[in-house]
Order: sequence, then structure tokens, then C-alpha cells
Amino acid sequence: MAAAVMTCGRANRRRGEVEAVLDGERRILCLTLGALAELETAFAAEDLNGLAARFSSGRLRAVDMIRIIGAGLRGGGNLVSDDEVAGMSVEGGIAIYAGIVGELLTATFFGRGEGAAANP
Repeated sequence: MAAAVMTCGRANRRRGEVEAVLDGERRILCLTLGALAELETAFAAEDLNGLAARFSSGRLRAVDMIRIIGAGLRGGGNLVSDDEVAGMSVEGGIAIYAGIVGELLTATFFGRGEGAAANP
């Protein structure tokens, strides 16, 4: 499979999880509250609205993608540092990294996933 972002598998979109292949391994990424707090600090955002506004600008640097993917990996239970994330590879290059970031942010801020019911 050429794309690194998976739409099926172990990830639970209702929980905001995304599955991606990094360094040849399928991994779960999730921006938990702890991961979001980590990103608020990293991006000097005052709150989640500020963080969402920062991401929706469409202007992300490579280091931003490393931080987002790293926080998502840690939120998904993977014990990796940002330095380790910086050294990871994906089949398809930068476009796939951007796709992972986009899917992760969409799952976290904009949607519950396909077919997910609202939390009553």
C-alpha cells in the first residue's frame, strides 16, 4: 500500500485515532488531552482555540509536523521522542507526512469519524 495513512485497522476514529505506517510499522496516533497540552506549550497557544487556529492557517513547518506526529504517537501509546520522529521515514515522502498530520488534526478537531454517533 503506497499511502501511509490507513482508514481501517486498529484505529478507532470515534476516539480520534489515526493509523499510519512510520518506519515500516503500523502505529496508532491520537491527540489526547495530554498530547494537546504538549502542543499548546510547544506552539505557545493560550488555549485549544488558539491551537486550532494555528493549525488551520495551512502553514506548517517541518518541525511543526514532527511535533504534531510525535505528540500523536505518544498519545497513541508509542514511546518516542521528537528526535526519533524526525528520523522516521514513510513511503511517499513529505506528502504522506502532511497527510498524517491532516488526518490527525481532522480526527481531533473536526470529526468523530465516518458513521460515528454523537456522544449523548
